[in-house]
Amino acid sequence: MYLFVHLLASFIASGAFGILFNAPKRTLLQCGLSGMVGWMVYILLESQMGGVFATVAATFLVGALSQLFARIYKKPVIIFSVAGIIPLVPGGLAYDAMRRFVENQYDLAVELAAKAFLLSGSIAIGLVLSEVLGQLLIRRVPRRRLRRRADK
Repeated sequence: MYLFVHLLASFIASGAFGILFNAPKRTLLQCGLSGMVGWMVYILLESQMGGVFATVAATFLVGALSQLFARIYKKPVIIFSVAGIIPLVPGGLAYDAMRRFVENQYDLAVELAAKAFLLSGSIAIGLVLSEVLGQLLIRRVPRRRLRRRADK
């Protein structure tokens, strides 16, 4: 039940952000799915491997799924990737860090800010990694097809 509630909430959050982001209506389901899949991977990996690695893996999967959706539905990748990473963004953690700074609890504030920074960086790394690997695979596939056609 715990996982189901998390998946439903992440699906709704990603789909709702797609609405706020003015994503086309036909892509809202895919926006919700990419966020839900990313959050599921994060939840499953976070307890075993830590938050940073879980975020990189989840964001990589969101990026790969976004590449796939963009090719299938002929829409920009950013529509699916931005909505998909919304559940992974450490907004609550950044808020807590700022609140601790205001309350003069600097030791805890720096710890929370560093963790939020690491999670934000891991989101960027996951998206870049999926984009680079996606481009490498996309470039290789047409060349193989062109070589086969030329050989005939």
